[in-house]
Amino acid sequence: MINKNEITIVLISHNSKELVIQFIKNFSKKIKFLIIDNSNDQNLKAKIKLIDNAEIKFMENKGYGAAINFARKFVKTNFFFVFSPDVKKPDDKFVDIFLDKIKHIGKFGAIGPRFLGVTHKSHKQSDINKKIDQIDSISGSAMLFNVSTFDAIGGFDENIFLFFEETDFAKRADKKGYKIFQINEAKINHTKGIVTGAVNTKTKEEINKLENLYSWHFIWSKFYFYNKHYGKMIAIALFIPTIIRIFFRITLYTLKKDHKKKEKYKNRLDGFIHSLKGLRSNKRL
Repeated sequence: MINKNEITIVLISHNSKELVIQFIKNFSKKIKFLIIDNSNDQNLKAKIKLIDNAEIKFMENKGYGAAINFARKFVKTNFFFVFSPDVKKPDDKFVDIFLDKIKHIGKFGAIGPRFLGVTHKSHKQSDINKKIDQIDSISGSAMLFNVSTFDAIGGFDENIFLFFEETDFAKRADKKGYKIFQINEAKINHTKGIVTGAVNTKTKEEINKLENLYSWHFIWSKFYFYNKHYGKMIAIALFIPTIIRIFFRITLYTLKKDHKKKEKYKNRLDGFIHSLKGLRSNKRL
């Protein structure tokens, strides 16, 4: 099994101080931590200074993939494991499963755990006690990388601010012969809700703004991904049902005078139009 001193755990934090600190507490001092914070949280910095096996770096908020690329510059180990701090209670034993299985997998683009309640399409199941699957893509909330392979693939596409960055990475990895794997015995939960997720929200207004941000970026990134890998005509064809639904909802909520829901779908339409025109994913809180 690969030694723990060959791996760094990377946490991407945006107003996630309490989650980050609790996450680190689940591990022993044998694990190195690198926290990338894009919210300029000085209180988190003060907390991290008190933890011997952790360091923090600040950067402008350029998105999840950009934060991982930034983290890579400071990783000195052969492997690094990226987590969103709202995944539930991984620990040393969880990481040990990956370190034990790496030698059986060989050449890989990224390796992830099995998320409870989520099913990935599997290309094939390995013969290693049926514990490792080769899958199409991977959840960005828990991804293990080999440093040299990550560099060979080219890291993440920083045009993508949020959503589909891991799908794009997996697609480019596959084109270069690096496959994506899931370790089935490493099970984990991920809190995906707006209120209970990685970003701390305190008011209904903040929750609404975050929902709109996520919705805008999801549709921007989805069209960008399909346009990038399959061409604009196919991307547009795939999006026709989505656009019809959006226009129907806008009309429906206009007639119902439901301003909040109308704005929600106008927001989605704006994200699609931005992506269709080739404009940057520039929507922020």
